[in-house]
Amino acid sequence: MKDNLNGVGIWGQRHYQYLKENKPRVIGVMLLKGTLNSYLKEVNEQADEMSFQLVKQLAKQEGITEELKRRDQMAWVGAMNNIRDRVNEIVLNEVVFA
Repeated sequence: MKDNLNGVGIWGQRHYQYLKENKPRVIGVMLLKGTLNSYLKEVNEQADEMSFQLVKQLAKQEGITEELKRRDQMAWVGAMNNIRDRVNEIVLNEVVFA
């Protein structure tokens, strides 16, 4: 049986993959109840919101500002990529793999 994951987003798809590999019975129950897609969309929204807030918070804490972006765009890009990488790890561990 092929699961329809349209519109669940990248975080929801990653959580689905985690469930598929580690908790396949959970997927089976949700498929029977018809709640899988809405659950995955909710996980995706939660992960998106957490990601957005953490990036904003870490950028502020580390002084990554629009002024830096104007002054030294490469430094700003590097710093923001570093923050996004760290945030992705946090979101994966606290939302997707939970």
